Amino acid sequence: MSATVLVVEDELAIQELVAYSLRNAGYIVVCASSAEQAAKHINEVLPDLVLLDWMLPGRSGVEFARSLRRDLRTKSVPVIMLTARVDESDKVAGLESGADDYITKPFSPRELIARIKAVLRRSLPEATDDILDVGGVKLNPIMHRVTVTDPDDGIHEKELLLSPTEYRLLHFLMAHAERVHTRAQLLDRVWGDHVFVEDRTVDVHIRRLRKALEVAGKADLVQTVRGAGYRFSIRNESEI
Repeated sequence: MSATVLVVEDELAIQELVAYSLRNAGYIVVCASSAEQAAKHINEVLPDLVLLDWMLPGRSGVEFARSLRRDLRTKSVPVIMLTARVDESDKVAGLESGADDYITKPFSPRELIARIKAVLRRSLPEATDDILDVGGVKLNPIMHRVTVTDPDDGIHEKELLLSPTEYRLLHFLMAHAERVHTRAQLLDRVWGDHVFVEDRTVDVHIRRLRKALEVAGKADLVQTVRGAGYRFSIRNESEI
């Protein structure tokens, strides 16, 4: 599941270099040259991470970061601040504005990618390339494959054939194993926060996902938590 990164940088040369490096690393990149342009992009599609320059024309990056944290829709979106300021007080100001990390210019593309991966691993594990292996179900994001341990011999693996939506749903649930998610949360994170579909759509895809897992005796890993939502768990606490 490729992460979408919004690059907010007014220096065109830096913006293009950063965008090129991120695309080569497999990220979906959206660019803006000001806080106003960035706000318009965010209003259309919520990014997975914002790479934000401190010094922007008009509204500063620090002010924009604070506004993201005040908005319920964007408060949990990770922000990495880019700046030429090196004083400790500036770094503290950037982090206190709501930034998750702080990178001083000049920086190498390798350092930038490493920082982005670290932040996403903490805040958005389903957007990383990490292989997930929970309860005998293995999901490989790079190969886009889901395999399960054969229940007959406990050694060999079978590949599951999932629709794109079922794959994204399973990826999200496995990346946040043991955590309960409401239908609304699943719609936002799997379908997108600007996609308007009924909550019951989640139920339909959960049933299809369980049916796909059932061939390997793994359907009970996707659990219903009555009155709350769904979770992926290896514990025997299902209330289906």
